Amino acid sequence: MSWSAKQYVAFEDERTRPVRDLLSALPDIEARSAMDLGCGPGNSTEVLAARFPDAVVRGLDSSSDMIDAARRRLPNVQFEIGGIEEWKDPGPFDVILANAVLQWVPDHAGLLPKLVAKLASGGGLAIQMPDNLDGPAHRLMREVAADGPWAHALAGASAVRTPIGDANGYYELLRALCTKVDIWRTTYHHPMRDGAAYKRNASILRAPRRRSAASNAKGAIKPRATVKGPRLTPAWCGGPPRRTDAAVPGRDRGRSVRR
Repeated sequence: MSWSAKQYVAFEDERTRPVRDLLSALPDIEARSAMDLGCGPGNSTEVLAARFPDAVVRGLDSSSDMIDAARRRLPNVQFEIGGIEEWKDPGPFDVILANAVLQWVPDHAGLLPKLVAKLASGGGLAIQMPDNLDGPAHRLMREVAADGPWAHALAGASAVRTPIGDANGYYELLRALCTKVDIWRTTYHHPMRDGAAYKRNASILRAPRRRSAASNAKGAIKPRATVKGPRLTPAWCGGPPRRTDAAVPGRDRGRSVRR
């Protein structure tokens, strides 16, 4: 799977709002080292550096296109290409941020304790994960993927993302490892000013080489404390306009509200 930094930042404010909310909930840690896992084009890294200005901040992402964009954006931050599953740095880190990335990484039961183990005493793990697979946009994507000449090629696409567990499961996993665990869910509603442009940007299934637009957000699970945890980000991919309009009716003045 390839990622486009240009497409990702087309809806940067919508994509960045969850990480701002997440990091604002962290206590005032005297952070000297901070790591942004799945840093993307650097928008979340920028928020992390602003939240902890005395920390040496680094970023990791598996996409070379994302890392190139992040380096242009924040030339004084060290970024490296790599996957979270292969990340071997033992730390310790005062803050580890994983914004909208762990839904692509399997085995949370094994992964999260490993991340906690990389924290310094009193450190914080802040995680945000989209939990919107049951939303109308994603249901529509699955319908479109299964109904057309592309069905065979997309047959395994729905298995790429790791299913998000429930809040109780994450709490039980983390409470023995952390002094405090804070988990919450948030739904973001984004009015779309230009429905036609939105559909062009969102039509990843009609034009597989183009990235999906972020416009939709649904709940979030966030372990917080010395670990802050998962939660939701806007993410939306649409099918043909006819089906999109049927799933989410437009509003007056040419604006549609996606959820």
